Amino acid sequence: MLDHSVSSIHVLAQADVALYWPWAGLMLLGAMAGFFVVRIGTKGTRRDAHEQAAALIEVAKREALVAGEEIKQQAERELEARRSEVNRELDRREIEMDLRLREIRSHEESLALLDHQLSHHGERLTREGSAIKQARDAIRALSKSLRKRLEGVSQMDADEIKRALREEVQLECQDELRAMRRQIIDRSEQDLQNEAKRIIVTAMQRMASLPNHDITATIVSLPNDEMKGRIIGREGRNIKSFEAVTGVTLLIDESPQMVLVSSFDPVRREIARAALDALVKDGRIHPASIEEAVKTAEAEVDLHVQQSGEDAVQRLGINGLKPEIIGLLGKLKFRFSYSQNVLDHSVEVGFLCSLMASELGLDPNVAKRAGLLHDIGKAVEGDYEGSHASIGADFVRRHGETTIVVNAVAAHHEEVKPETLYAGLVILADTLSAIRPGARAEPMQTYIQRLERLEKLALSIEGVQQAYAIQAGREVRVVVNPHKVSDEQAKDISRVLRQRIEEELQYPSTIKVMVIREHRFTDTAM
Repeated sequence: MLDHSVSSIHVLAQADVALYWPWAGLMLLGAMAGFFVVRIGTKGTRRDAHEQAAALIEVAKREALVAGEEIKQQAERELEARRSEVNRELDRREIEMDLRLREIRSHEESLALLDHQLSHHGERLTREGSAIKQARDAIRALSKSLRKRLEGVSQMDADEIKRALREEVQLECQDELRAMRRQIIDRSEQDLQNEAKRIIVTAMQRMASLPNHDITATIVSLPNDEMKGRIIGREGRNIKSFEAVTGVTLLIDESPQMVLVSSFDPVRREIARAALDALVKDGRIHPASIEEAVKTAEAEVDLHVQQSGEDAVQRLGINGLKPEIIGLLGKLKFRFSYSQNVLDHSVEVGFLCSLMASELGLDPNVAKRAGLLHDIGKAVEGDYEGSHASIGADFVRRHGETTIVVNAVAAHHEEVKPETLYAGLVILADTLSAIRPGARAEPMQTYIQRLERLEKLALSIEGVQQAYAIQAGREVRVVVNPHKVSDEQAKDISRVLRQRIEEELQYPSTIKVMVIREHRFTDTAM
C-alpha cells in the first residue's frame, strides 16, 4: 500500500511536471514531502495519507500558479518593451524614407524645370535660326533682283533711267514726307497754343481783382444779451413771427451779443438781417413792428439790388439791357460760389471776354455782354427746372438777347455745343476767373484736409517714398524708390495717381502730378 501511494504520488507529480513545467521543482518538493509523511505516519491510514498528499499538492499548485503568473507578467512586460522599441525603430525609418522621398521629388522637379528651360532655349534658338535663314534668303533674293535691275539698266536709255529713279525715290521718301507734314502740323498747333497763351496772359495782366474771403454766415450784433429775450418774446411769439414773415431761421445760442440768420436764399437772408438790425436799433420788438421793419427792409434791398445791377452794367459800359435782366443781375450781389461773389465774378468774366475778343479781332461789346450774363441763371427763383446755364439762356432769350449771347450763356459749362467763338471766350474767361489765385476760398480745415488727403493718396501707391502737396494743393510731387521702381513704372504711377485724384477728390481747377525718380551719388575728397 505504501508503495502504491508512492507510485501514485510519482505519477501525479510527473503529470503535473509535464503540464506545468515551470513549476516542476516545486511539485517535486511536494512529492518528497508527501513521501516522508507517509513513511513517518505508519500508524495512519491510507485515507489520511491521500488527504495530506492532496493538500500538499493543492498548496504546491497554488504556489506554482502564482509564480507562473508573475513569470507571465514579466514576459509580457519584456515583450511590450521590445514591441515599443521595434515601433520606434519603424517610425524612425519611416521618417527617413519620407525625407528621402521628398529629396527625390525635389530633384525630379529641378530636373523637370531644367528640362523645360532647355526646351525653351532650344525653341528660341530654332526661331532665331529660322529668322537668320529667312534674312539670308531675303538678302540673296535682293541680290538677284539688283543684279537683274542692273542688267535691265544697261539696256535702258537716259529718260527711262530718270523716270525709274524718280519713282523709286518717291517710294522711298513717302515716310519722310509724312513725317515732315506731321512736323509742320505740330508746329502750327504749337504756334496756335503760344498765341492763345499770349492772349490769355495779356488779358490777365490787364485785370486787377481783389481776393475773396471766406463767407460762412450772416451775423447780427446785439447791444446786450437782454436783447435776445426781446427778440424771442413771450412764449416765443416774436421770433416765430419774424421767421414766418422773412422765411429765415434765427439761431440764438449762448454766443454773447450776437444772433445768426440762416437761410438758403441770400436775398431773404439780407432782408432779414436789415430788418433785425433796424428792430434792434429801435428797441420795440413785437409782431406789428416786425412786419413793418420787414417791409422797409424789402424796399431797401430791392433798391440795393437794382442799384447793384446798374453799377455792374455801368462798369462794363453795356447798353440796351432790359430792367428785368438788370434786376436779376443785382440779386447776384448776395450770392457766393466758394466764397467768390457771383456778381463780381460775372463782371470779371465780362472784362476778360472783352480783352480777349479785342486781341482776336472780335466785337468786345458782344463778348462782355455774354460774359456778364453767363451766370444770371443762378439768380432765377427755384420754380424753374434745369441747370443755371439753361435757365439763364432761356431767360435772356425771352428778354431780347441775340442768339450769340444765348448760346454763350447756355454753353459756358459745355452742356450744349458752342456755336461761336464768343461761347469759347466765355468758357475760357469763366475758368480764368475761378482759378486765379485768391479767387475762391475754402475753410482752412477743409483746405488742410484736402492737402493731407492728396498726400495720403500718393503714399498709398506701392514704391512711393515721399509725397508733398505744394502750390496750395495745385501740384503734388512724388518721390519713388529708384531701386524698386523703374522709369516705366514711374510713368505708370503718375497715370494711376492722376486717375485716383480725379475719382476720389473734389478740387477746383487742376492738380499737376510730378513723379521723381533719381539716383544720387555723393563722395568727399580729402
